Amino acid sequence: MLTRALNSLKKVAAAGVDGLTAKDYEPNLSMNIKDLYQRLCQNQYRSQSLRRTYIGKENGEKRPLSIPALEDKIVQRAVVEILGRIYEVDFLDCSYGYRPKRNAHDAINFVRDKITLEKVSYVLDADIKDYFGSIVRSQLMTILEKRIADKVILRLIGKWLKAGVLEDGQLLSPMLANIYLHEVLDAWVEKVVKPRMTGQVFLCRYADDFVACFQKIVDAKRFYVVLAKRCAKFGLALHPEKTRLIKFGRFALQDQQKGKPKTFQFLGFTFYCATTMKKKFIVNLKTAAKRLKRSLTKIENWCKKNRHLPLSQQRNKLTEMMLGHYQYYGRSSNSRSLGTFHHAVKRSWHKWLGRRSKNGYMR
Repeated sequence: MLTRALNSLKKVAAAGVDGLTAKDYEPNLSMNIKDLYQRLCQNQYRSQSLRRTYIGKENGEKRPLSIPALEDKIVQRAVVEILGRIYEVDFLDCSYGYRPKRNAHDAINFVRDKITLEKVSYVLDADIKDYFGSIVRSQLMTILEKRIADKVILRLIGKWLKAGVLEDGQLLSPMLANIYLHEVLDAWVEKVVKPRMTGQVFLCRYADDFVACFQKIVDAKRFYVVLAKRCAKFGLALHPEKTRLIKFGRFALQDQQKGKPKTFQFLGFTFYCATTMKKKFIVNLKTAAKRLKRSLTKIENWCKKNRHLPLSQQRNKLTEMMLGHYQYYGRSSNSRSLGTFHHAVKRSWHKWLGRRSKNGYMR
């Protein structure tokens, strides 16, 4: 399992404080893995400190990123596999993030289909404030102890938590985040909330991003109030500006005298009410404005930095970047946004190619 964990790591990923990459570990692979295994079994393995770095965010701020040493990455990857095999039995169908054979598009389709086909009239678009920084480590360990009896695994996770490993971008973080919210949210909604509701309720969660759909306003308002208390019990808080309860669905579309139905965002898409040519209600999706701006800014910066490369090399790289965007946002209702993206990329490339020479213009 340790060998498999090493092979799954990127060979040229950033090194931790030890300065080692997966490629450096390979010449004496068998001996290195055997030594690591023996230290784990004999309780002689010691995790190393994290290398701290910062990456830019959309708003100009910098997000901290901690990079573990190579052996910590290997052991963490193996522990993630163990935890996955244990908790995949427990995880509910409403959870889609970082699970085998499930992805963001599955979650998006689930929300769209439930609103389109079921009796949904209200949507709670929720956002947890600083989720990774708010998880209570002691409560997480208590949750883990309910399913894990192996003291070695628990001790390893405890050490990593003290070292600050529970952070967005870490190998172990998505799994631990899933386990925490499974207890805090998923299982609670299934076992406690749903039996007390008077109408239909649907929950969809992808990592720490989730949406709750309701048939009746009384259920939605009760859930909103109780959810805040539930989160506070586990050290979490809903973002006051990004969490909204809105009227959404076929009845919101029919009640247009009160204005155009509101929209909500989930996993990079804006969901909005629409009708087909046969006047049937449908939920359509388009690229969220912030995500579109982020993609275009990334391409703009790349064109500026690499405008002196050969044209064929630039074209190939831009094609690759655009295909990545299309693969995620390529949906039938999103053609206008994709067209905007395509036009903006051509305009940006043309602008920076023109600045390669003194003339400042290219046909």
